[in-house]
Amino acid sequence: MGRRSESKAGCILKTIGYTTTNEGKFRSLQSALESQGIHLVQRSLELPELRSDDVVSIAKHKATDAFAQLREPVIASDAGFYIPALAGFPKTYVNVMLRTIGIEGLLKLMEGKERQCEFLNCLAFLDVGLSEPKCFIERYAGTLSQEPRGEHCSYMWSELSLIFIPEGEDRTLAEMDAEEYRSWAATARAKAGVERELACWILSERCENGTAT
Repeated sequence: MGRRSESKAGCILKTIGYTTTNEGKFRSLQSALESQGIHLVQRSLELPELRSDDVVSIAKHKATDAFAQLREPVIASDAGFYIPALAGFPKTYVNVMLRTIGIEGLLKLMEGKERQCEFLNCLAFLDVGLSEPKCFIERYAGTLSQEPRGEHCSYMWSELSLIFIPEGEDRTLAEMDAEEYRSWAATARAKAGVERELACWILSERCENGTAT
C-alpha cells in the first residue's frame, strides 16, 4: 500500500494516509512527521461527517471511515474555533459560519465582548492493531482583532487567519508573510508538542507491536 520508510529508531513503517483536502494542514503535519522518519501522503476521500460540536468525536468518526475505505494506517483530523464570549461559537461549524454570516458577521457578534478565542485540533490515528482511533489534541490560544487584517493565503489553515491574533503576537496570522507564518506555525507546533507526541507514539507503539511493518 505505498512505499515504506525507515524511522530513526530502525523500524520499517508503511506509508500513512492523511485524509484532508486542506493543503495547509497536510503540509504542516507532513513536515512534522517526515522529520521523524514517517512518510505521510495526502488521501482525498468523501467522508460522511458526524454532526457534533466535539472535535474528538468527529476526528474518530473520520478515521474509522477512512480506514474502512483505505485499509492502511490513517490519520484524520477535525478542528474547531471556540470563543468563550459566544458560548464557544462557532465550535466545529467554522465552514458553516464562514458561508453564512462570514468574518464580518462574526465580528459584529463580538462587539463589546471579551475577545479571547482558541483553535482546537484533534488528530486521530487508526490502523489494524487498534480497536479504536488514538487521539491527540492541540490548542492554539489568541484573541480576535477588531477588523480583518492582512491577506489570507492558501497555506494558512482558515480564513479566520484574517482576525486571529496568536497569543504573544500583535498581528493577525494573515498579516505575516509566508516565512513569518511558517516560523510562527513551527514554533506553535513545537510548543503544543502534539505532532511530535503523535510521531513518537506511532514509532514506539506500532514498532513494538509489529503492526506497522
